[in-house]
Amino acid sequence: MQEPSLSFDRIVLLQTFVRIVEAGSLSAAAVGLGTSQPTVSRRLKALEALFGLRLLRRSTHAMTLTEDGRRCYEQATDLLARWQQMEAGLRGAEDEPEGLLRVVVPHAFGQSQLLEPLLEYLQAYPRVSVEWLLHDRSPDFIAEGIDCAIRVGTLEDDGVVATQIGQVPRIVVAAPALLEGRPLPQSPEALAELPWLAIKTFYRDEVVLHHTGDGRPVRFAIRPRLSTDSLYPLREAALSGLGAALVSAWVVREDIAQGRLLHLLPAWRPTPLPAFVVYPHARYQPAKLRRFIELMRASNAMFQLPEP
Repeated sequence: MQEPSLSFDRIVLLQTFVRIVEAGSLSAAAVGLGTSQPTVSRRLKALEALFGLRLLRRSTHAMTLTEDGRRCYEQATDLLARWQQMEAGLRGAEDEPEGLLRVVVPHAFGQSQLLEPLLEYLQAYPRVSVEWLLHDRSPDFIAEGIDCAIRVGTLEDDGVVATQIGQVPRIVVAAPALLEGRPLPQSPEALAELPWLAIKTFYRDEVVLHHTGDGRPVRFAIRPRLSTDSLYPLREAALSGLGAALVSAWVVREDIAQGRLLHLLPAWRPTPLPAFVVYPHARYQPAKLRRFIELMRASNAMFQLPEP
């Protein structure tokens, strides 16, 4: 058999094949690799010609691995992981982050609290570039070429690694205008009588609080005047006096300090929200990702309660 053209590096061919399988299509693989679909198709054909095997069965609506393709995928993923580790070790790059890191972060955190540790990361590692993508959804890591994501709250993602980086305290707040003519609430029952706002991501029609002393819970139903999926509209509505709100403490820290919002019933608090860095399983974790996770775990700016 005539040897195929070696215009494509064999490692690149294997990387492309693995990305095709994990992304589920040539077009999705092209997006993740930052190239065109014709290029991905040419690489696949070159790899099949190199081995003299058919690796994928393709039709208009589906793509499946052949038996040879399945064996190739299993061995290629292991080979590529070992190649990356060897390359990093030989180049002395195991502890020197470099390359492009693509991160998906929640809108609110990504625009404020996480910017300081992000800038610290970029200053510490000048050979790294970051794409900082603001989305309040779980990304398709493989198809979108995402290295990691920061998620807040209960995780529902299967097949990913989650490293907890902290907990986000939450508190109940209201504007002084809301309480005009009302006594300051002294019990959860008094809180339940206030007009309420809700952030649908974490609570919709019920508030659950725990006593900071003995941990006993209390819950009460609410009928929100406004429901939203973003912290910033929730904060603005609370500032306007429209209703009480249960919010992440960091987003109202300055408002409480300036008296624009009141921290209601400090002895009763909602359960903090866990915050995670999530990323796909991999045999080899590049230094750029390891160092990013370490720095995020060390940052505590968003994990503190405001001063009383």
